[in-house]
Parts: sequence; structure tokens; C-alpha cells
Amino acid sequence: MTGYIYLLAVIGFLCVLLFLFENLWPILQAVRAVLAPWFIPNEETSLVKKFGPWALVTGSTDGIGKAYSFELAKRGVNVVLVSRNEDRLRNTAKQIESRFTVKTKIIAADFSLGLEAIRKVKEEVAKLPIDILVNNVGKMYEYPAYLCEVSEQDIADIITINTIAATLMTRAFLQGMKERKRGAVVNVSSGSEHQPVPFVTVYSATKAYMKSFSNALRYEYQKYGITVQHLAPLFVDTKMNAFSENIQNDRIFVVTPGQYARYAVATLGKMDETSGHWVHGLQTFFIKLAPWWLRMGIGAKFFKKARHDYLLKKIKPGRESNSTEATKTE
Repeated sequence: MTGYIYLLAVIGFLCVLLFLFENLWPILQAVRAVLAPWFIPNEETSLVKKFGPWALVTGSTDGIGKAYSFELAKRGVNVVLVSRNEDRLRNTAKQIESRFTVKTKIIAADFSLGLEAIRKVKEEVAKLPIDILVNNVGKMYEYPAYLCEVSEQDIADIITINTIAATLMTRAFLQGMKERKRGAVVNVSSGSEHQPVPFVTVYSATKAYMKSFSNALRYEYQKYGITVQHLAPLFVDTKMNAFSENIQNDRIFVVTPGQYARYAVATLGKMDETSGHWVHGLQTFFIKLAPWWLRMGIGAKFFKKARHDYLLKKIKPGRESNSTEATKTE
């Protein structure tokens, strides 16, 4: 009997060690990636030298995408900016070129159109070697809602933009990276991938897809010198979270796009999978101490309250309450 108890204790100890390794190691790697240039300057290799001179960022005129584009430009990488709004694209390109000695190219494309948008982007950059692809564009509910309250079009758009666009964009540029034997694909997902999240059901499901896609793709293409990085941020102060004043006003756990991008870009080429920011890494560690079903329940309560607060402030007489719009990153 004592032997069985000892065996169970050993198994439990090993499980705890495995959990700590899987969840604390990424945080330590992230800290190292950010601090390395200060303490080991000769160790760092520029992104241009490691991957190449051109990056393409989708959803690049606001939020994480815009901040990420600025961080790439700061490191000397030329940037192809892809979003829906051409005026905002021009403005973003102008800001980048006025601050950094890099080239930019803009492409106005609506990824809700699926294959049509992908083909347009491919044609526009046919003569450019896209060395770093950042699949950032995404779409979220306007506010947390029951599935039947979300329009068919919004559901289709969320699935198309969050999964199909990223998959087809990756396929479009992967072959060139393979031939050059270098390159990076950065898939920007969400911490909602770690468990199902009621009231943003479709959104969280698309992020779970991206996690699986990134991990399998990395296995397929790492032998060709291609880096596939998966980012799973928690709350970042962007318009995707405009439904909640609590999120927007939180300055402890919610980081700005600039803060997030600065850390995330520093991990490129050093970490395959990360929350992208040390604050989010710590949050993820403690969140994952709970089983998935408990995390799902906590998430459901959070978003149900956010839904209630939003409707209390935003729904006015005469407005339909049985549908919701969704929010895109530009």
C-alpha cells in the first residue's frame, strides 16, 4: 500500500513539474528575449538578417497590427500594410516613413471576401519577397451575445476573417519562404483559445483553430528554416474591447498596443508560442492553474456581466435587440 502511495506522489510531483515547465518557461523566455539586447548585445541578430527585408502585416491601421508594424519598421524591416480603409493605410504608411528609414506599401483589402482578398494581396506583392507574415487581422463581436443574437453575416465574417484568411495568407507566402529557406509566420490569436468562452462562442472557437493550425504548421515547416510563432494575448486596449469600460480602464492587467507589440516583436525568432507580453504571461500561468471547465465558467460570468453592462448603457428605444454587429481590426 505504501508503495502505491509513493508511486502516486511521484506521478503527482512529475505532473506539477511538467505544468511549471510548460507555463513558467515561456515567461522566462519572454523576459530573456526582452532583456538580452541590454545584457548580451552581441547575441542578437537583426530581423532583417535572420528573416529578410520585407514584412506583411494584416489589420495594420489600428491596435496590435499598427503597433507591430511600427516595431518592425523600428528594426529596419520594410512593411506591407494591409487593411480595408485606404485613407487610414496612407496615413499609417506616412507615419512610419516619417519616423523610420524604411519602405512601405499599402494594399486595401477586405478579408471578409475570403479568396478574392487573398488573390488581390498576392497580385499586389508578386514581386516582393515577403519574409515575415503577420496574420493579425481579426473580427470580434460588438459585444458579448448569445449565438442566435449574432447575425448570420457576422458569424460568417468572424470565421472567414479569423481562420480562412490567415490560413490562405499563410499558404500564399509559405512556398517563397521555403525556397529561400528562411521566413517567419506570426499568427496573432487570443487567450480565449485556452478554453471555450460562452457569449463570444464563435470568436473563441476560431482562436482555438489558430492555435492548432500554428502548432501543426510549425511541425511541417520548421525543417525548411521557417519560424511559425503563435501569439495568444489577453486583453489589450483596442477597439475590440470597446464593449467594456472595465477593460479599457484597467491599467494593471490590460496593456496598450504599443506595450504589447514592443515585447511581442522582441520574442520573434526566440519563442514559438507566447502570450506576447510578460504581464499576460503571468496572467496565463495563474489562469491555467484552474481546469478548463472552471475557466470556462469564470469567462462566461465575466462576459455575461459585460454584456449586461453594455446593453444597459447602449440599447436605446427603437433599436433592435436581437442582433449584434461585430468589430474588425482594420
